[in-house]
Amino acid sequence: MSEFATSSFVRAELVPQRQAPVKTTGFVGLVRTRLLNSPTNIILTILGILLLYFTVVPTVKFLLIDAVWTGSSRDACLVGSGGHEVGACWPFVQAKFSQFIYGFYPEPERWRVNLTFGLAALLLLPLLIPPAPAKGLNAGLFFIAFPVVAYFLLHGGGLDSFAVSWIADLLSGLVSSIGAAGRKLAAHGAAAAIAGKTIVWLATMLALLIWPLTALRDLLHASGAPLWADLAATAAIVSLLLFVINGAFRNGWRALMLSLAMFAGIAVVAALLRLDRGGLPIVDTRLWGGLLVTLVVSVTGIVSSMPVGIALALGRRSTIPLIRVFSVGFIEFWRGVPLITVLFFATYMLPLFLPGNFTVDGLVRVLIGIALFAGAYNAEVIRGGLQAIPRGQAEAASALGLSYWKTTGLVVMPQALRHVIPGLVNSFIALFKDTSLVSIVALFDLLGQLRAAFADPVWSTPTTLFTGFAFTGIIYFVFCFGMSRYSLFVEHRLNAHRRS
Repeated sequence: MSEFATSSFVRAELVPQRQAPVKTTGFVGLVRTRLLNSPTNIILTILGILLLYFTVVPTVKFLLIDAVWTGSSRDACLVGSGGHEVGACWPFVQAKFSQFIYGFYPEPERWRVNLTFGLAALLLLPLLIPPAPAKGLNAGLFFIAFPVVAYFLLHGGGLDSFAVSWIADLLSGLVSSIGAAGRKLAAHGAAAAIAGKTIVWLATMLALLIWPLTALRDLLHASGAPLWADLAATAAIVSLLLFVINGAFRNGWRALMLSLAMFAGIAVVAALLRLDRGGLPIVDTRLWGGLLVTLVVSVTGIVSSMPVGIALALGRRSTIPLIRVFSVGFIEFWRGVPLITVLFFATYMLPLFLPGNFTVDGLVRVLIGIALFAGAYNAEVIRGGLQAIPRGQAEAASALGLSYWKTTGLVVMPQALRHVIPGLVNSFIALFKDTSLVSIVALFDLLGQLRAAFADPVWSTPTTLFTGFAFTGIIYFVFCFGMSRYSLFVEHRLNAHRRS
């Protein structure tokens, strides 16, 4: 026992103090662990610093330090009195700012553009904020009601009829065309007489079927206020149909109230815009320009290309050969031609295929071409998301008794879109920047308006060109960076179950 006690060791002095661990957090930790932790990273860090010094410093000096901020002509942006070179000519941007935003839109009517921008922001912001209530109502107002209101605000003009007259005119025109074709066929000999008479008889039967609608149209036009009478008749017919479809007296009252509220809103808008008295003064789309055209083309292309892309992606995966072949051919055709070709075809070739008395506005033709072009690209992105969904998801939904459309809309498509958020936003950003190509077909977007402003000799200086492109570059960067950051926020929010 004593031998064990004497052989045991008990430290008689304190342990020497260890060195503090190397800091691995904060700015100092970042420098130590990421920038200076190896000879290769040290060299790359030095090269990066030199690159920033030779690019960022001259840019900041040109845009801010040596820039000219006040002036009324090019004289303020020439070489300074001391002989030193001046930087950016911001008075040029101030003088042309309204032109960059509105183009050649008449100045007394620019309040309509401002009101359209304000309504868009007012309806879009609640959609982008997740806790905001009434998402369904807000989405309906933004995607359905707002485009119609924006059209009458920006373009102007009025209405002399509503849906009852529109449908009656369409059906009566169709019946007249069928009857004319049958009469021409009947006049080409005995062999075609039977087929022609059959077509004429069919047209007569169709005319009898739509006679109540055409009679109602004539009655509405004979009234003192055809627009309001047509709107009231349309509201009554649509509300009654929705009431019956949703269960009539059992549970159709909610649909009836919503329909009546919607038509009441349409009536209020029509009264405010004076659509029954010619509406606001018409502003031709050839006078539109600047940021207005850029936003109209990009937002319309982004919003309208999504349903086109979803339909094509589902069609390409369809088991029906006709739908699948059509979707594949459509996608491959539009992906195989440049956007410039699409714009040229939509602007100059499409009118050649239309009837002589039928015209489509040049901006509308461009919007249709861009929507179809972007929809083909989005279709492949969405199809990639659909292929990433395990087959068991659809099989489980089918086992629960869900139909194909409910399975696609409630189970498969939400997961697919969540997977392809980066790809879709990448397509949206590319489309927003590609709107500058519309200047080729005589539409002055932001860049086109900038190039037109360069022709003003009052602001012809060596730095005007760089200042203008810097200004437009900042605008494009703000919009694209905003879309990128918001997509990261949405992706992070929707993928909360995958966070580590």
